[in-house]
Amino acid sequence: MFVTAAYAQSTTTEGEAHDPAAAGEVHTETGVAPEGEHGTGVFPPFDSTHFASQLLWLAITFGLFYLLMSKVIIPRIGGILETRHDRIAQDLDEASRLKGEADAAIASYEQELASARAKGHSIADTAREAAKARATADRTAVEGDLAKKITAAETRIADIKSKALADVGAIAEETATAVVKQLIGGTVTKAEIAAAVKASAGN
Repeated sequence: MFVTAAYAQSTTTEGEAHDPAAAGEVHTETGVAPEGEHGTGVFPPFDSTHFASQLLWLAITFGLFYLLMSKVIIPRIGGILETRHDRIAQDLDEASRLKGEADAAIASYEQELASARAKGHSIADTAREAAKARATADRTAVEGDLAKKITAAETRIADIKSKALADVGAIAEETATAVVKQLIGGTVTKAEIAAAVKASAGN
């Protein structure tokens, strides 16, 4: 509109350019008709003559926006959601697998612990029985050794007693011989002295 007004002004004569009464003259700087000549006063988007073009551009814009949404934005969002869903599913599967492995490890640990405890009890029982048997065998061996030593000691004591008694008899015979010799001044036979010592021992 402004270009048409400028072109119309450039084609007018110099006299017409200075004529304030020229019909249809439009001010080139403001694009507003002189006083007495007003436009329709309707805002262009609300002008019914432009509805067809506006609807056309609205349909074109909506179609382009729909194509953009359906071909680019929605598939990209769907891909992102699908990727996140797959990643979450993989994480859940991995967590489930790790949980299963942890449960299996705990079960194996508890089984090994129970087996170790049972084995420990068995070893303790075996060691206790072995110690008891060893103690019994040692006690038996000590008792047998003591019995042998006691028997040997008793035999030795009996030998010493017999030897002492024999020595006592000989000493008694010698003493009796010396006493008789001192008292009566005579001699007595050894057989008589021995008989007298035995007779006195028997009493």
